[in-house]
Amino acid sequence: MSRALELDDIMDLRAYERARDDVRREVMALKRRRRVSVGPIVSLVFENRETVRFQVHEMVRAERIVSDDAVLDELRAYNPLIPEPGELSATLFIELTDEEQLRTWLPSLVGIERAVVLELAGGSTIRSVPEAGHESQLTRAEVTPAVHYVRWTLSPAQVDELAGGPVRLAVDHPAYRHGVELPAETVAELLADLRP
Repeated sequence: MSRALELDDIMDLRAYERARDDVRREVMALKRRRRVSVGPIVSLVFENRETVRFQVHEMVRAERIVSDDAVLDELRAYNPLIPEPGELSATLFIELTDEEQLRTWLPSLVGIERAVVLELAGGSTIRSVPEAGHESQLTRAEVTPAVHYVRWTLSPAQVDELAGGPVRLAVDHPAYRHGVELPAETVAELLADLRP
């Protein structure tokens, strides 16, 4: 069964406005378990159905979308970020705030969307690939954007290996080499994404 969001999964503006504080609090707690910093300027949020639903709700709210057709357009844009069993999906952020850092780092990090690696205890490594629907919009030859959507596909054996831990998330880009072991609560979240 697909995990994709449908029109009935999205509240209308008035209903969402009434529920927003509670929804936001729940999703922020979820995102804390799913957010990983890798070195000083890169972080990833592993997406799932609930994080994507929140993003669609926020887009509908921000753009004051009321028509079903327009909501369906948002769902077509965001549904590909929801991982199916055997997949992981993440939003990668290059977290820079100052103009000089942006001018220095963004040209240096071209290709980073293909340089994020899951390193499993049994020796398997799985490299990220850009989300197909977004790659053409985001990838440039001379400068990278500050946000990327990336994905990993794991075999059933690799899912078992991930479950056995530990799991390391690393960026092995020539201009940026950092890694971190994933906390147990993050690994638990990822296993929920990977398993049917």
